[in-house]
Amino acid sequence: MQKIILFLAGILLLSCQTGSQSSITPQSTIKIEEGDSKEVIIEKAAHVVPTKNQLDALRNEFIAFIHFGPNTFTRKEWGDGMEDPAVFDLKTLDTDQWCQAMKAAGMKMVILTVKHHDGFVLWQSRYTDHGIMSSGFLDGKGDILKDLSESCKKYGLKLGVYLSPADLYQIEHPEGLYGNLSEYTKRTIPREMPGRPFENNTTFEFEVDDYNEYFLNQLFEILTEYGEIHEVWFDGAHPKRKGGQTYNYPAWKELIRTLAPKAVIFGREDIRWCGNEAGATRSTEWNVITYPEDPHSSTHFSDLTDTDLGSKEKLYEGKYLHYQQAETNTSIREGWFYRDDTHQKVRSADDVFDIYERSVGGNSTFLLNIPPNREGTFSPRDVEVLEEVGKRIRETYEVNLLQDAKGPKQALDGDPDTYLLLSKNKREIVVTLPAPATINRLMLQEAIATHSERVEQHAVDAWIDNQWKEIATATNIGYKRILRFPEVTTNKLRLRVLASRLDPAISHISAHYYRTRPPQLAFTRDKEGMVSIAPLQTEFNWNPHGENAAGNLNTGYEIFYTLDGSEPTQNSQRYENPVKVENNILKAVSFNNDVQGPVYSEAFGIVKKDWVLLGVNSQRSDRTAALHAFDANRRTYWQSQEGAMPHFIAIDLGKEYELKVMVYTPQTFHGDGMMTKGNVQVSADGKNWKTVETFEFGNLINDPTPRTHQFANPVTTRYIRVQATGIAGDGKSVAIAELDFL
Repeated sequence: MQKIILFLAGILLLSCQTGSQSSITPQSTIKIEEGDSKEVIIEKAAHVVPTKNQLDALRNEFIAFIHFGPNTFTRKEWGDGMEDPAVFDLKTLDTDQWCQAMKAAGMKMVILTVKHHDGFVLWQSRYTDHGIMSSGFLDGKGDILKDLSESCKKYGLKLGVYLSPADLYQIEHPEGLYGNLSEYTKRTIPREMPGRPFENNTTFEFEVDDYNEYFLNQLFEILTEYGEIHEVWFDGAHPKRKGGQTYNYPAWKELIRTLAPKAVIFGREDIRWCGNEAGATRSTEWNVITYPEDPHSSTHFSDLTDTDLGSKEKLYEGKYLHYQQAETNTSIREGWFYRDDTHQKVRSADDVFDIYERSVGGNSTFLLNIPPNREGTFSPRDVEVLEEVGKRIRETYEVNLLQDAKGPKQALDGDPDTYLLLSKNKREIVVTLPAPATINRLMLQEAIATHSERVEQHAVDAWIDNQWKEIATATNIGYKRILRFPEVTTNKLRLRVLASRLDPAISHISAHYYRTRPPQLAFTRDKEGMVSIAPLQTEFNWNPHGENAAGNLNTGYEIFYTLDGSEPTQNSQRYENPVKVENNILKAVSFNNDVQGPVYSEAFGIVKKDWVLLGVNSQRSDRTAALHAFDANRRTYWQSQEGAMPHFIAIDLGKEYELKVMVYTPQTFHGDGMMTKGNVQVSADGKNWKTVETFEFGNLINDPTPRTHQFANPVTTRYIRVQATGIAGDGKSVAIAELDFL
């Protein structure tokens, strides 16, 4: 009997030890109790899972933002709230075209800014006349939210709304409700309006002031009269405050949860901002993070911008562990609102697809803004990019090269609800293909709905030449991780989990092939004359994310170059390190799997390390260094003050040179200061000048690329001065990113 008792006790002890990983109920928020050990905190973190709405939002993956309103016509990013509604001079609207383009891109939801910070509303609200009802669009009867809702149903897209808590019209208007110091009293939502009854008979009683009542009434309208809403987006921006106005978020939340039960709330406990508007992503994006208080009862949600939000060390610091996914938001254009099709740059398809792979494939959602133009459509260039990105997504990720592979069914069946739980003794998965396949992408997913995000570090190996070769490594996986690597041909792959929180549950493994393109190249020369060759990065000056999209996508390419004037081939010099180039023509080309990219060539002139500034006629106070005109950096520039022509810059080249060519590189941050006409002057002493050349350049505003002027006769000089006598658009100042002489 004693032996039996001891045996049963041993079994009970063993079951407690092996079952400890499932003793905590998975939920979206778990409190850290005082005295919890580090081990207990990590065990709790391994059981923090998304809500059903959060999981559905993650599965949307790629979604759209629409910024549209008075700013579209005033060309501002933020209005002041006092714009005459007639400014919204919309004549036509085609929300079907929006949805067609978004669908082509592979997007699953669109969020419309039904009210931005200026307070102008895009639907037929009962509670204000500052909106589309007071514009000329359809004689004041237009309703953009209604049109978009109908188009979304037609094209199978989900709908979300951005309702700005900040409201400059309600702040600035003499009878505005924002910060009017009204008392908090019990009020019924929605407030009845004669002649405009609601079909939805739900009512709420809240203790609120005037502005919160106004905001709740607006929420009620857009959540009950425009179909199912899947996301409510709250911005934290405040152009201006007044009267100590506070927001009754608990009331907002109760109304949203009741009227839109499938909606997630951005900027609060459901979804957080990624921390930038550039499309930059963290290499490790944890969605299990900490809070100092219970996020479900909190009214304040700070922007989380740190690089590390969810490492073990961060988890030990919190009071609550909470699932809150990131939304990576940026714009396809420079700015949130449409301005024009000439100065306002559009992201390249490379850039957008790269952000897609880094964000969706980095455990977050990709929210891309596409601002309609003043004709009520997406501009052709935007549509072209969206269609190309969608084509790349489909070509790459709709073909699973492990479709017929052998391995754990739970990870290969494409069912997100099945998973393989990796034990401590065997944290690896081997997949065998029926025949060798060439791949350069691997997609991994964890069963986050039941087992949270647990993988902390992992690696992937390919079977090559009868041995395992490591081809990719990364940190966490979470909802989705896309691994990118130079293409390999193999018939066997191995996933190794190198570190994890408890036993990880892998729900998906698939392999894919992205058709890499030999990249177009660009040269960068420093003041010492050393030229670096790299994939061309499309100029996009708004909130740069610092990534080289072409370099990220086009892995496995090689670059070859020549300095003797011949066309580069795979037999030419291979580029490995910067090359010294002076008064010579550099030609380079990239190859990927014997496929040749375009040849790029550029003539480089005098090395600038000994150049000295002699003087300029003026410079703007915010551009204090005229040295930017010859610092070998095209992203800096000198700009003169506005004034009468001519404007000039004079340079000491350090010694005498025979000059045959001048190259002018305009700045590309804005359309001002493009030099269309001018004189080249030389001097024997740096003081007395004579004109030796006149030049003229065209179409700089639409095409701000370097311009070359060939001298009629070579000029030998040490001192040179460039005079601007004509500026595009009758401008009054000149801007120069770089001057070069050959």
